[in-house]
Amino acid sequence: MVLIHPNRDKAESKATKAAVILLLLASAVLTAIVTFGGWGELQGAQIVAVVFALLFAVMAYFVVRWNRGVLPVASALAVLYAVTCAIAAPAWFARDKDGFATPALEPGMLGLLTLILVPVQILLIAFAMRGFAQKWNVEVEVTREEAERDGHETSPVHASA
Repeated sequence: MVLIHPNRDKAESKATKAAVILLLLASAVLTAIVTFGGWGELQGAQIVAVVFALLFAVMAYFVVRWNRGVLPVASALAVLYAVTCAIAAPAWFARDKDGFATPALEPGMLGLLTLILVPVQILLIAFAMRGFAQKWNVEVEVTREEAERDGHETSPVHASA
C-alpha cells in the first residue's frame, strides 16, 4: 500500500502553488531591494525588513514542498505587511525633496517599490487562502499498482505497531 495526494495532482493546485511561490519570492526580493536601497534612512527598521524578507523566502521553500500549513501564516504576514507598506510608501515619496539625505536608490523609486508591495501582498493573501482551501494535505491509501496506473506520486505507508 502507498499514500497518494490526489489534490496535489490537479492543474489548479499546481497553478496555485506556483502563484504562491512567485508572490512569496517577489515579496522577498522587493523587500530586500527597498531595505538595502534605503538602508541608511530606515532608522532602525533594517532588522525587521530583513526578517520579513527571510520569512517570505522560507515560506516559499515550504510551499515548494507542498506544506499547506504555512499558507495561513503567509496570509497573516501579508496582511500585516500590506498595511505597513501602505503606511510607509508616502514617507518615501515625501523624502524626494531637497534637504533630505539621499539613500542608495532614489526615494521615489523606493516609494514606488513599497507601493507595489501592497497589491503583491493582497494577491498573496488571495492565492494562499485558495491553496489552503484546496486541501493539499489529503492522503489516500491505494495499492502501488493502482497509483502507478493513475500516474500518482507515491509515498510508502508506514505500519504503526
